Amino acid sequence: MLKEFKEFIARGNVLDLAVGVIIGSAFTAIVKALVDYIINPFLGLFLGSIDFSAFVIKVGSASFKVGSFLNAVINFLIIAFVVFLIVKAVNATMPKKEEEPAEEKVDPQVELLSEIRDLLKK
Repeated sequence: MLKEFKEFIARGNVLDLAVGVIIGSAFTAIVKALVDYIINPFLGLFLGSIDFSAFVIKVGSASFKVGSFLNAVINFLIIAFVVFLIVKAVNATMPKKEEEPAEEKVDPQVELLSEIRDLLKK
C-alpha cells in the first residue's frame, strides 16, 4: 500500500496540482491585498464608504446578514475583474503559439468517390 501511495504521489498530475494550489494561494493573497488596499480605497473616493454589513433582516430569533453577503458578492466581482485584467495583460505580453493548420474534413461520400475513381483508373 505504501508503494502504491508513493507511485500516486509521484505522478505528474498530483505534483502539478500541488504546485497549482500553492501558487494559487499565494496569488490569492496578492489579489486580495490589491483589492483591499488599492482598488477599494480608490472606489471609496468616488462612491463613499460602501458597507452593507449593517443590513440585517430579522425573522423571529433568526438574523439574516444580507449586507455581509452583499459585501462578499461585491468583493468577489471586484476580485474577478482584477484577475481578468491581470490575465488579459499577461496574455498580451506572452508570445503567441503558432497554430497548426487544421486538417480539412473530407466528406465521406467524396472520399469514397475518390477511392472508386482511383480504382477505376487502374
